[in-house]
Amino acid sequence: MASGGAGMSEREQSGCQELLELLDNDDLMALTDTVTNRLVQPESRQEAIRAILVYSQSVEELLKRKKVFRDMIFKYLASKGIIVPPSSEKHQLIHHAKHYWCEQLQGCDTGLKHDNPNIEIPEQEGKRGEKQGVEQEEGNKECHSLGQEFCQWFFAILNSQNPLCGEPPEEWGPQHFCDDVILKFCYNTSEQNVEEYLGAELVSLRLLSLVKEEYLYLNPNLNSDGLKCVSSRHGLVVVAIAGTIHRSTCCLGIFEQIFGLIRCPFKENTWKIKSVHLKIVGQSVLKSGTPVERPCIKYEKEELQELALIEPHRL
Repeated sequence: MASGGAGMSEREQSGCQELLELLDNDDLMALTDTVTNRLVQPESRQEAIRAILVYSQSVEELLKRKKVFRDMIFKYLASKGIIVPPSSEKHQLIHHAKHYWCEQLQGCDTGLKHDNPNIEIPEQEGKRGEKQGVEQEEGNKECHSLGQEFCQWFFAILNSQNPLCGEPPEEWGPQHFCDDVILKFCYNTSEQNVEEYLGAELVSLRLLSLVKEEYLYLNPNLNSDGLKCVSSRHGLVVVAIAGTIHRSTCCLGIFEQIFGLIRCPFKENTWKIKSVHLKIVGQSVLKSGTPVERPCIKYEKEELQELALIEPHRL
């Protein structure tokens, strides 16, 4: 099998391949067109599946596609002996699939299994610092995974509002934001401008107008240099993402967007946007005659940690 997207493990690629086998031909070819932007014309189902895996950046990006149906993921999990409530939402099923593949990968990596959950293994003093380091690393990975999943979700639904995309728009609105959310929008094209908006309705409408009325398409760089995340002691998660701005086939410049996210107290596994800081720099402002740098986040984690502690109105 051809190598999959950069964000997929070998086991995730294999699992996604099994899932894609469940699609009928029409849906599989339609999904190929969407994922590859119609640049690949497969001659068989296997070619289509390989193309989808190659051009998908991560499990979440692929499984959240409309053609990857919720019922399909549910049946796949059931076939693997994973019982989940029939009322589970699609994002919950995706989480179960990822967890299953991760467990399988860990099972292949080590032959050690601890069958009796009541047995405690004494911890040596020298191992405690190592354990804390591992826990911190796992926390960083979890935070990064949350940021990556959030960005895939956010830019997918925002870009779907662009009439030039040719796809039905996904659900967008103030329900994704806190009531007191603030947007600080800085753009430097022919001249520098700063706009500020307060409240879920206004922030939602201003971001919507960028893609729906100005036909902009925000292409985030989800690789490690384009995405950084950090969480604060107060539960706020800061997600910083960089990318390019397009209108149709023309690249207009680059953007940097910083989100402050807080967990919704009323809905499990749900986050809301507390603050948004969007900066756009047009091609005309970028230095001519020199190659344009790949969009990346240059903030150090300590700087993002400080941002997490700043009140939204100071962003």
